[in-house]
Amino acid sequence: MLKHADLADFTEITPTAQIETGRHGWRAKCLQRLIRLDMPVPQTVALPTETVRAIAAGQLPDTQRIAEVFGPDFLVSVRSSPENPEWGGPGTVLNVGMNDAVHARLIGSHGQEAADALYLRFVQLYATNVARLDPDMFHEDPGPGALKAALATYRAETDDDFPQSPARQMAEVLRSMARAWEGTTARLLRQAKGAPAEAVLGLLVQRMALGIGPGLSGSGTMQFVDSVTGTPRITGRFRGQSQGRKASVETLYLTKDPRGASLEEADPEVFGQLVDYGGRCRGKLREEMQVEFTIESGKVAVIDAVRVSRSARAAVKIAVALAQDGVISREDALLRVEPRALTELLHYQVDPRGTRELLARGIAASPGAATGRIVFSAAAAQAAAARDEACILVRRETVPEDVRGMHASVAVLTERGGMTSHAAVIARGLGLPCIAGCADISINPRDRTMTAQDGRTFREGDVITVDGTNGEVLAGSTAMLEPALDDGFRTLLHWADNVRDIGIRANADTPDDARTARMFEAEGIGLARTEHMFFDEDRLTVMREMIFADTPNDRRVALERLLPMQRADFSALFDIMAGQPVCIRLFDPPLHEFLPHDREGMRELAEALDRPLSEVTRRCEALREFNPMLGMRGVRLGVTVPEIYDMQARAIFEAAVEAGRRGAPVVPEVMIPLVSAAREAEIVKTRIDAVAAAVRTEMKAQFSYRLGVMVETPRAALRAGEIAEFADFLSFGTNDLTQMTYGLSRDDAGRFMSTYVKQGVYAEDPFHILDVEGVGELLLIGAGRGRGARPGVTISVCGEHGGNPESIAFCRAAGFDYVSCSPFRVPVARLAAAHFALLAPRKRAGF
Repeated sequence: MLKHADLADFTEITPTAQIETGRHGWRAKCLQRLIRLDMPVPQTVALPTETVRAIAAGQLPDTQRIAEVFGPDFLVSVRSSPENPEWGGPGTVLNVGMNDAVHARLIGSHGQEAADALYLRFVQLYATNVARLDPDMFHEDPGPGALKAALATYRAETDDDFPQSPARQMAEVLRSMARAWEGTTARLLRQAKGAPAEAVLGLLVQRMALGIGPGLSGSGTMQFVDSVTGTPRITGRFRGQSQGRKASVETLYLTKDPRGASLEEADPEVFGQLVDYGGRCRGKLREEMQVEFTIESGKVAVIDAVRVSRSARAAVKIAVALAQDGVISREDALLRVEPRALTELLHYQVDPRGTRELLARGIAASPGAATGRIVFSAAAAQAAAARDEACILVRRETVPEDVRGMHASVAVLTERGGMTSHAAVIARGLGLPCIAGCADISINPRDRTMTAQDGRTFREGDVITVDGTNGEVLAGSTAMLEPALDDGFRTLLHWADNVRDIGIRANADTPDDARTARMFEAEGIGLARTEHMFFDEDRLTVMREMIFADTPNDRRVALERLLPMQRADFSALFDIMAGQPVCIRLFDPPLHEFLPHDREGMRELAEALDRPLSEVTRRCEALREFNPMLGMRGVRLGVTVPEIYDMQARAIFEAAVEAGRRGAPVVPEVMIPLVSAAREAEIVKTRIDAVAAAVRTEMKAQFSYRLGVMVETPRAALRAGEIAEFADFLSFGTNDLTQMTYGLSRDDAGRFMSTYVKQGVYAEDPFHILDVEGVGELLLIGAGRGRGARPGVTISVCGEHGGNPESIAFCRAAGFDYVSCSPFRVPVARLAAAHFALLAPRKRAGF
């Protein structure tokens, strides 16, 4: 015979009882706090985790001792109480102790219908949760004969009468809930929610507040903010003559409502009590809580209170309001909002209350959501934009010349790619929703069709929705939530700026990008990629003329036509940033990216340049490289075709002088890409210094500038001490540095990265979260050697990792001066930096 579990240490919850969250669970501690706030919480007993474990192991509890606490009127509920409410737990069982005798007594006090409903509810719960019978055997209808039918079904399925002993009922319910917690399915579910494998459970036994009876009776929940928007508003539900959270049919609105009767009108005193309880929770528990209550004949019982579930926009508004009202500190408000949650406030989002027709899933590469008509080319996107039609650019993968089409689109969807593919990086910079690596679709560019796995085919012009936040493609249109860049959002980020201790800049290539960076209060531009400025139609032709030039002099002639265009670009950036630092990266990509790739494009280029098609074809083929990302690009172009960098340096300096004459002096930062050797930096620096001197003489103006290097090769990190001799700053381009360190193509890794992460080859996608062990060590080595050779050198990260909270934590701990990320990731970076400043003192690791 199994021995009884030792229940000597079960505890009745009172204001002074020794209730601990780690031992009795969050719900037990919450109920004690409600009791301390003088709320009418029904009598409750807490079983600690060690007792529940003993029950799960087969030691039947001595429930008679628990029953003695409640006295002769033993009718209780059993509730789960894990340490963290997010971990879930077995469902509540109501009306434990109900039997024929109690049923008869309730008929006298509450009437036949009410008594039958209470008994029926318990039979259904006991049969499904304890006896493990199929719920479909028991009907919800509490009409005449339902109780008798349920008891008969129980007898037929178990070959036993429904248990009449309250002690036995209690023992079986406790054992059932304890074992359910230990089950494999439950264990996997809570581990998916972040619970440790050894997570334990407490259980509560609480006197029933029936919610059924004469007068105003029922059950419901009430909260005082909207879960989606966070605005003050009483919401919830109330169902008359009912029990528990499963009640779903409202018979009364909570507040006065033209659509029907309300609890506020039915009993203003009861309604006022509930509002008062909500206020007490907010003020004393320092949180917006949802109150679960029962009313029996006009008397309120508070059954429970839980933290209001909330969207990201609601979380911000609630945290700021609590701090402004003096309920919590500003620091606490900052820590209550997850940095990544801010992305939901910056863009349109699919309304969680709406319907979704899922079509495909891919990598959530850039957050936000948009609805539009499918287009399969940049030209089609521009045509749609000219007609003022929202369109979504759908490509197998994007290339630099698709940037124009991306500007004209409301979202981007690619069949291939990953978090740092071309489409993902550009979309994040533009603030466009993007799904990359969507293997659930098949694109046929020739037929202009997109086929889903279920066989549905979509053609150009068909409407879809891209949810870049969740990585889901939806058929048709769906309801949207607007961005929430309100006072609460701005206030929270200003508080973050007051405590963070690392700079936050933005990667911005265009005036629109710069304005977005200013809107999100970035501390300057950490990376302006000049190559994106050459893809406009009027510039692309001139760029191609320069590429086809046969002599340095011919190249200069073509570049002289580009000079005023570049000068205007830089002048606009300087004006928009209004004296803040602007770091401009000199030309980086291989030249072949500016040339056509198909026969039709080459024919058009031959006509535009008035050259034979054969010559154009030969030149395009000659410039094509086996591995262009490791070929003739970056500083290698600056050394071998120096006229390009000369033109860009002149444009930068002339724009700086002009901007300085209009306003505050401008100190441009000029960054050399893809450096691997100190001699490369020295050669480029010599020419740029000469251009600066010439501009000073010609414009009769004095200005200063800072020259730096983009560290994106392993050798540059290892030789940073030598390179720093020619650099005022070292900015780590972690996109390419990760690519070269791993020997992975960032555009192709998405095809197998999920498999690698699932099998534990990599803990995380290194293009998404900085690899602190490998790439991070190179950063530490490079920063240490750079500062060792030149103590005042500025150290930063300007790759996409700059907007990732985990990567910011590493950079901050390593003593970097700033990180730079896409404009729409700046708010996330600002809040993440504040979190780390509050949670840990800054340490200079590695040097």
